Amino acid sequence: MNLFEKQYQEILHFLQFEDYTLTLKRIIDLTLDTEDISFYRKTYELLQWVDFNESNLEEKKERYSSILNELYQFLSKKTIHNPNPLLIVENIKNAYSKSSFSLGPINIKIAEGEIIGLVGENGNGKTTLLRALCGELLPTEGKVSYLFDYKDDYELRSQLIYIPQRTNTWYGSVLDNLRFTAASYDSMGEENELLVDLIISRMGLRNYRNYKWKNLSSGYKMRFELVRMLLRKPKLLLIDEPLANLDILAQQTVLDDFKAIAKSPFRPLGIVLSSQQLYEVEKTSDQVIFLKHGEQKNLKSETTGDHETELQELIIEFESEWTQEQLYAVLKQLSLSKLQYNGGSFISHFPDTISINNFLQIIIDNNVPIKYFRNISNSTRRFFV
Repeated sequence: MNLFEKQYQEILHFLQFEDYTLTLKRIIDLTLDTEDISFYRKTYELLQWVDFNESNLEEKKERYSSILNELYQFLSKKTIHNPNPLLIVENIKNAYSKSSFSLGPINIKIAEGEIIGLVGENGNGKTTLLRALCGELLPTEGKVSYLFDYKDDYELRSQLIYIPQRTNTWYGSVLDNLRFTAASYDSMGEENELLVDLIISRMGLRNYRNYKWKNLSSGYKMRFELVRMLLRKPKLLLIDEPLANLDILAQQTVLDDFKAIAKSPFRPLGIVLSSQQLYEVEKTSDQVIFLKHGEQKNLKSETTGDHETELQELIIEFESEWTQEQLYAVLKQLSLSKLQYNGGSFISHFPDTISINNFLQIIIDNNVPIKYFRNISNSTRRFFV
């Protein structure tokens, strides 16, 4: 089963369990994958029907099933795109003569269809790295190589787009701005109107089409910027703190949107996003880069002096009412090597011969009260301890 088949089966499951919101989003994704104006019209007509028949669940299911079947018949004959490498970063550094801070060395490889999470505390170089990747900052050492064709810097910036955390003020309505953007990138007439409407709906802005900048929340301003960038059909999106100012549900929704957009079988693109929300980002990302004092940290190893050693341990974060002394007395039975108390949680280190099941069994056997636990052996959370 190829990637398209897997995604299509997933959409059918959404429809089966009556998750109509997610099903409609995926219908729009498949419609955009066709790059065929006749399908644009059909899905636009479906959106118009949904506007006035939201509660008609029986007919809604029939209409969704019908268009999904048509999309499947069309796309199953289309060649799936083989993801290409987009960018290689080799030992780049950015140093400043009037500051003690320096970024690097950084090494990254990014391909189409990949999501790269960039995490770390404030002031550790995330924005600096994003600006270096898009060419706004030239590295003082090392090299950034773009592995796709472009004629000049203007075309490079069209294909490799940086969305800062704070976006510029714009004037007029959301709809007028986005139609102008689409026209600037050769989408005219009926195609312009249909394409803009589809992507607006895909990103949850359909009910905000006539809003102006001052009327949108910061979260919706970020969505607007994302729609504007997607209309430019980029190869790589670099997004600075897209989850800031969003509640947890909105964060998860946006990350799910990023994943669906990046991993299109026919139009994949790369995404690099920075965030403080490390658990949410880790669930979505193909790889996570942690920056501390400007340096890149490796999840699988630990640097001591000039040497890097591979980590071979189980690290569990948990919360308990017991004292550190009480917990140590129980957990030492599992060859506990370290027990730290950090910000209301305990961080326990065990040899890699110990499993999470061993940990849970001894917790149960000794009636240890725990409110929460998480295996952070392969999480950037361990760098925050």
